[in-house]
This record gives sequence, C-alpha cells and structure tokens, in this order.
Amino acid sequence: MESVHEQLKQWGELIITTDAGDTYEIHLGDTTFDVDKRLIKFTTPDAEYVIEGDSVESVKKHFSHEADE
Repeated sequence: MESVHEQLKQWGELIITTDAGDTYEIHLGDTTFDVDKRLIKFTTPDAEYVIEGDSVESVKKHFSHEADE
C-alpha cells in the first residue's frame, strides 16, 4: 500500500488492479490512504470506494494521450 501511495504522489494518476480483478483509475486529488486501517479511499462520479490497500496486485502508470472523440 505504501508503494501505491508513493507512486501516486510521484505520478499523479495510476491504474490499479486488485487481487479480485477489479481495475480502478485513481488520482492524487481525490484519493486518500488510511495507513492504520490499511485502506485506500477515492471517489468517482458514481460512488465512493473503500478498498483494502494490501489487495492491490498491480500498478500501471497512466500516460497523457489525446482523448477519443
């Protein structure tokens, strides 16, 4: 979890995948880390998410690109 937090602070935006196979795009501005409870919390237009911080299996850095039309 600490690695995800450090990478997010460095990069600003990440795509994470959990051990359940769920994939999320997280952003520095709306993601918080509760180290004591080992939780990652973030919001989307549809919901507020709370995931187990240690369930993150992969991290992908998201690069800039032209938006699809």
